[in-house]
Amino acid sequence: PGCKNACYDKSFPMSHSRFWVLQILIVSTPTLIYLGHVLLVIRRENKLRRRVEQKFGKNGMVKAPTYSDEHGKVQLKGVLLVSYMIQLLFKVLLEVGFIVGQYYLYGFIFMPTKISFPHYPCPSPVDCFISRPTEKTIFIVFMMAMAVFSVVLNIVEMFHLITSKIKERKRRSSGSVPSEVYSLTSPKHSERVTLC
Repeated sequence: PGCKNACYDKSFPMSHSRFWVLQILIVSTPTLIYLGHVLLVIRRENKLRRRVEQKFGKNGMVKAPTYSDEHGKVQLKGVLLVSYMIQLLFKVLLEVGFIVGQYYLYGFIFMPTKISFPHYPCPSPVDCFISRPTEKTIFIVFMMAMAVFSVVLNIVEMFHLITSKIKERKRRSSGSVPSEVYSLTSPKHSERVTLC
């Protein structure tokens, strides 16, 4: 009694499905933290916009909110860009950690049909047969492929953001545009003041 349970416990210390649920929850955590940060920034800027409009009216010459325009569209720059890059980096590290963890926990990608178990409480070496090994192999390969695909997409996105920001900075420095302050009115009627 208990030989079959010991055999499965030794071969699969954690079931694949629980491991993948844990992987999905932990890998999506940096994104949830980033979204919370974005909501906090939007809320602060909306408060700032309302306060400025109440104090100075629609035609007051004031500094506009940093991360969002007058329509509330958020721009990926400054602190938001840094936090976005950090969450991408953490996602890559966590995905790679789970890929390596899956290899070390189970030691294989393809599910074997049987496992030999010579340890206690089995009196002699016993063969434990795995139910539906083909179905489990398909899911293992699918989850590994999705994890690798996710890592590749996150790395490509990081490089895309870095190169686009470098190009944008070069374009701005070559144009040598003076810094300007706009009023809170619509772009058609806004007055422009160049700062020296």
